[in-house]
Amino acid sequence: MSLATAFDVWGGMAIVAAVVACFVAERRRPLRQRTQPLAERLRTNAAMVALAALTLRLAMVPVALAVAVAGERTGVGLLRWVPLPSAVAAVLAFLLLDWTVYVWHRLNHRAPLLWRFHLVHHTDLDLDISTAFRFHAGELLLSIAWRGAQILLLGVEPGLVLVYEAAMEAATAFHHSNWRLPTALERGLNVVLVTPRMHGLHHSVLAAETNSNWSVIFSWWDRLHRTLRGGVPNEALTIGLPAYRDPRGLGVWRLLALPFERQRNAWVSG
Repeated sequence: MSLATAFDVWGGMAIVAAVVACFVAERRRPLRQRTQPLAERLRTNAAMVALAALTLRLAMVPVALAVAVAGERTGVGLLRWVPLPSAVAAVLAFLLLDWTVYVWHRLNHRAPLLWRFHLVHHTDLDLDISTAFRFHAGELLLSIAWRGAQILLLGVEPGLVLVYEAAMEAATAFHHSNWRLPTALERGLNVVLVTPRMHGLHHSVLAAETNSNWSVIFSWWDRLHRTLRGGVPNEALTIGLPAYRDPRGLGVWRLLALPFERQRNAWVSG
């Protein structure tokens, strides 16, 4: 079985299991009240997710694997130049991949070109499991260069590239879900992992809240960079972007065109 096939089978099973579990959990124990009918949002989000999934599987994964294999053959990469036990190198590679994804996420909010595409993810007026993979395909295409640089410079082994990808997608499903975990449990998990309440704040209409909590798997990076924000009940959040509040302007074709239109700039202060 090739690595790509293994990713499709085992990685796909892990991601699907995470999505199904979070969907069931958020239906039974919702964290925030919906503002839009679920079926209406699912039609839009499902189309965006399908395009994003195709881009991920047909472009990002093959390029990431090719770069990892090339690095392995040529011996390029920081973790190959430092004499470390293989297990230690693998753990460091996983952690550094996650930290550099944190950096990439911050750049998506700071660089105007990247934000044009990333804002599509933030225009959803509710936040749940269907938002988790609602990304513009253009954002994923732009991220390929960053992902390739991560893998090559760090010296990440091909198999670990796919393990991290599956873990990142499963974590994304979890922390985007509208799942009300018991408060004590969530606090305990949040010492290590990004949780629904932590990431929910990142989707607030308030700029100061959106520009925080950028971590993907491990919550440590926000603590390290002092970008962690909390103390705001998710029940009190307004989700989305203040300049894009009309659901009629957030259909599939409008979302696909959004990065290429004149950008609005209307944040709620806070």
